[in-house]
Amino acid sequence: MSEPRADFAGRMNHMLNEASLALMVSVGHRTGLFDVMAVMPPATSAEIASRASLNERYVREWLAAMTVGRIVEHDSAKEHYALPADHAAWLTRAAGMNNLAIKMQFIGMLALVEDQIVDCFRHGGGVPYEAFPKFHALMAEGSAADQDATLIDVTLPLVPGLIDRLRQGIDVADVGCGSGHAINLMAEAFPRSRFTGFDLSDAGIAAARSEAERKGLANARFVARDAANLGETSRFDFITTFDAVHDQVRPDLMLAGIAEALRPGGVYLCVEPAASSTLAENLDRPIALFRYTVSCMHCMTVSLAEDGMGLGTMWGEQTARKMLSEAGFTAIESAHVPGDDIDAYIIASKG
Repeated sequence: MSEPRADFAGRMNHMLNEASLALMVSVGHRTGLFDVMAVMPPATSAEIASRASLNERYVREWLAAMTVGRIVEHDSAKEHYALPADHAAWLTRAAGMNNLAIKMQFIGMLALVEDQIVDCFRHGGGVPYEAFPKFHALMAEGSAADQDATLIDVTLPLVPGLIDRLRQGIDVADVGCGSGHAINLMAEAFPRSRFTGFDLSDAGIAAARSEAERKGLANARFVARDAANLGETSRFDFITTFDAVHDQVRPDLMLAGIAEALRPGGVYLCVEPAASSTLAENLDRPIALFRYTVSCMHCMTVSLAEDGMGLGTMWGEQTARKMLSEAGFTAIESAHVPGDDIDAYIIASKG
């Protein structure tokens, strides 16, 4: 049933305000203003700007938006502004994986390609990766916070017996490794195992190697390679992908390559956005609207730009299971992390 006209107009006005607020939250994250205010007592705009080494006039206007957006508290008599602790817990770098301000940066990044996306609506095709120069950096920032908190102690134990095998020493790969943080975390935690990260991005590989060198990791290496042409046979005991399948040009070839690269008894852990392949079942999923938007304006379009399959971010578990089966996996199971309604964890092997 449609909403009454007045209610729908109110919703649209609310949406306009919230979209604007998202941009201002992104600015607060990028300038470090949330981090500064979180450790300050109530202060004037001049004091906040001075502490943050920023221009006072811009800070004052940003504080006005934050006040109207009910994110910052304002004492009009003293002209003081304060960031409540319960807000800081979701907005600062100290919040780690709970820092939701990181995600707000995607709004501005996606807006940069709106004209190109509109053109794709009219003529087909897609917008290539090169049009998103900040994408790898934004993904790396967000995933690093999550992986630091959960990869070793929560995610890897989802695979039965894996931790003991990693401690003893096995060969591990991460396909579509981006900036390689997951590989480096695992290599640091399990020095007897050997780790390889594959990614097509030269910038990502360079960042991965730089981090490995800083950490002194002799058991981590990184290879620039297209995930659709992995070219490895019975090489690894454990393979991971983290949000790396759905935006591939040929995810079917990627999955087939992963299956081919596993040794007998090997296991593949596929971490993807939690979703159903049926739209109606995603209506109430957390951040589903955000993910469909990211899909339309990034994940789907970068695949279509190369005449790819264009799976999209919300390809869903049913499609994932079907494609894994077609790739040669015979045992496919789902795991769940309590409290995590955002990610899907699929454990697959060839039996």
